[in-house]
Amino acid sequence: MVRLDEKLRKLGVIEVLRKGVKHFDKTIDLFYRQPSSAFNEKDQKNYQANIFSVTQELIYSNDNANRLDLCIFINGIPVITCELKNPLSGQTVHNGIRQYQNDRDPKEKIFSFARCMVHFVADTELVFMTTALKGKKSFFMPFNKGQNNGKPIGQFGAGNPVNPNGLKTHYLWEEILSKDSLANIVDKFAQVIEETYEDTKKVSRKMVFPRYHQLTAVRKTLQHAKQNGIGQKYLIQHSAGSGKSMSIAWLSHQLHGLFDEAGEKHLFDSVIVITDRTVLDRQLRDEIKQFAPKRGIVEAITGVGGSKTSQLQLAFTNRKKVIICTIQTFPFLLDEMQEMPTANFAIVIDEAHSSQSGQTSAKMNAVLADKQEEEEPTLEDKINELIESRKMIKNGSYFAFTATPKNKTLETFGVESEQTYTNENGEIKHKYYAFHVYSMKQAIEEEFILDVLKNYTTYHSFYKLIKAVEDNPEFDTKQAQKKLRAYVEEDEFAITEKAKIMVEHFHRDVAKLINGDAKAMVVTKSIVSAIKYKQAFDKYLQEIKSPFKAVIAFSGSKTYKGVEYTETSMNSFESYKTDIPKNFKRNENRFLIVANKYQTGFDQPLLHTMYVDKKLADVQAVQTLSRLNRAKKPHKKDTFVLDFFNNAEDIQEAFEPYYTATILSEETNPNKLNDLVDALEVFEVYNEYQLQDFFTKYVNGEKRTKLDPIIDSSASIFKNVLDKDKQIDFKLKAKSFLRVYSYLGKILDFNNHEWEQLWWYLKFLVPKLFIEDTDDLADGILESIDMDSYRPSKETTKDIVLDDTPREIEPIPVDVKGGKPEPELDTLENILSIFNQKFGDIEWSDKDKVRKILTEQLPAEMKAHKETMDAVKHSDKQNAKITSDKKLEEIMQQYLFSQTEIFKKFTEDDDFQRRYKDFIFNTLVETNTGQGVSI
Repeated sequence: MVRLDEKLRKLGVIEVLRKGVKHFDKTIDLFYRQPSSAFNEKDQKNYQANIFSVTQELIYSNDNANRLDLCIFINGIPVITCELKNPLSGQTVHNGIRQYQNDRDPKEKIFSFARCMVHFVADTELVFMTTALKGKKSFFMPFNKGQNNGKPIGQFGAGNPVNPNGLKTHYLWEEILSKDSLANIVDKFAQVIEETYEDTKKVSRKMVFPRYHQLTAVRKTLQHAKQNGIGQKYLIQHSAGSGKSMSIAWLSHQLHGLFDEAGEKHLFDSVIVITDRTVLDRQLRDEIKQFAPKRGIVEAITGVGGSKTSQLQLAFTNRKKVIICTIQTFPFLLDEMQEMPTANFAIVIDEAHSSQSGQTSAKMNAVLADKQEEEEPTLEDKINELIESRKMIKNGSYFAFTATPKNKTLETFGVESEQTYTNENGEIKHKYYAFHVYSMKQAIEEEFILDVLKNYTTYHSFYKLIKAVEDNPEFDTKQAQKKLRAYVEEDEFAITEKAKIMVEHFHRDVAKLINGDAKAMVVTKSIVSAIKYKQAFDKYLQEIKSPFKAVIAFSGSKTYKGVEYTETSMNSFESYKTDIPKNFKRNENRFLIVANKYQTGFDQPLLHTMYVDKKLADVQAVQTLSRLNRAKKPHKKDTFVLDFFNNAEDIQEAFEPYYTATILSEETNPNKLNDLVDALEVFEVYNEYQLQDFFTKYVNGEKRTKLDPIIDSSASIFKNVLDKDKQIDFKLKAKSFLRVYSYLGKILDFNNHEWEQLWWYLKFLVPKLFIEDTDDLADGILESIDMDSYRPSKETTKDIVLDDTPREIEPIPVDVKGGKPEPELDTLENILSIFNQKFGDIEWSDKDKVRKILTEQLPAEMKAHKETMDAVKHSDKQNAKITSDKKLEEIMQQYLFSQTEIFKKFTEDDDFQRRYKDFIFNTLVETNTGQGVSI
């Protein structure tokens, strides 16, 4: 018993149960696993010999008479403790949680780390759990079904649905704590894992127990695969905060050992895990390896110690059970995999948006299906093989995880509803759902993520543009308005103003949050914009003597004003010069300025605030703003978004499809491809003979000198025969055919030789179709105007509330129509007038009077104050500014009743106050040096 106690203390109960205890030359088995296969009767008998027992009112201490309501044992070893409460007698789960936090000493043997795998608290409504008791710091997380219980329909949110046959929490004892379920959790789910902190290299141990949705999603998926065999598709819609990487690790770990329902046939030879996030690749790799029962069954394709190609080949040769790689790596390796043996695959895809569509999917499917050529194929054989290579492999099953499924993802991996409906055209249609859903709403209500749409603040930019030329030329109004907005928002002065608002807001309201460690992200529309922001931040942070720094992130290099910039040269890190995530962790680096980088797959719990100066829509809006939602208890309580570009209604529209469950309204109609082919043939850019001639030469490996003349003849017709409207229309339709056929080809069972030939022809033709730039009828407008003023002003702060009804999205569009829009010409004066009306100045009731007070009367009062002017003359700039600001605030107090409108604007609008203080101070400084100033 001493030896057992020592092992339990060092390794934890899970490791001891799984591996037993070695004592001298003997190994004592303490738990028999449930066998996966039906072949071994001895293992089945051993499993049945396990003794699962429950003790009520367990006295667990020698020092007091405290009792546990329930303790569950396996073969005499405690594995779970429970406190049960009854709301009818005034006791709820929250009383049980406080009981564990206050009255259960973590130093007691039964409560020490990993001695039990989980501690439950339950009442008739809710269940909570923890894997580590730490006194008052013990963190209990929900272990509830959710109102939808994983289904894509019904009510959504935290808690448990009504149970018509009993208590809401019946699942705890009826499902989770049953003998087979508990044995499965011990064998396949519960685990002590190690986490290494990169900065300190300190290793911490953590007991992992699955949350309810993780456990049921993995179990239901495995059970369906057992019952239905190879060739299935599963879409798991799990929100951020769901613990998706752990769910993938558990599923992958169990797929490679999965047998069919009879327990006789091993289903998958290899499990391939594909992620499109390099950061998560490492995280997944580590977690899957820790769950592997033996070493050597998991292989991560990293390129370390050799090429990725040879590493992958070796993994298949050595029959590795789980192979992990990124989606960026996988297509690169496919050409080298042609000799791999025929096998059955489980393909687990993380963030399965559209990365598995088109040619990447076709190549992957062809390789994994292992097409063997036994004799010289005919042309028809080659066409059929190309068509087959597009289709999803039949010797494998797909398991796709995403929080934000697009229409392609739902149709490719989703569950087709059994019920049908008839649309307005009389066509019978199906809807598509996810196989299992853990909603964003539930994750927010269970406090695993934060609601990024609370405290959503929008800014409106006020500008005034003036004509800088004497004449009054005409420009296209739509093109001109777009150019003018971009010109103003990208102007260095405008970016400087917005940067000041961001920096001052951060110092005033954000820096003190999350225990003084809060950080912010600045989302910009382009690399040049990011460079301008970085320069503006650096200058202003230095000017106000801030202890904080800004980091910039963008890909490649960019030349701006004759200077080539890279993120490495602009950041100038002392160490890990190219590692932005590592350096951003440093306390002084508080701002991360990004241009199309780190807007997905970047997890930094200290990110609290986001400053947005870019158009965000659809999935991109959800993924970008969700960088803020990671919880960091107990200090991170909320998030904040300050948006200079989008309005609240657009953000609401982007989020609603992904708040609960996303449903595809109908499948894509393949007959639309016939319509598209008919429409393309009308242009007479190609003919049937050209398609067949090109395809025959292409599949037989003819050289470019034989192929290009065929394509060039069609490109010549396109250029010389079609007018611009028809060129635009043809090219749009050709690209639509390429996109839709690539997509439908992998999910539908059709074999159309003509479509396949056309696809290959258009694939080579479209890159040769050049359309002369549409006349820029706004060309020259930026040289004809100047910016007279620019003032960003806070518009509103609101909580964006989302509708929790599952949203339907439409299938991918097939019908497209292109052409050149008719220009709407107007004079420069009228265009500027309309622009200034839309983005005009502050609305004062009496503009002339207010302007006189702000630009003449009040500055004169300031100049007349000797103490202030002496400070301007003799003090340093910082102290002089403090004196000036203080005096201005005193004068404004005197305007409370005489000039209420000005007083109200000054006291309620922080940005107006800052700008006006700067104006007054600059006026005093320039008066002192004999210069004038204008507002």
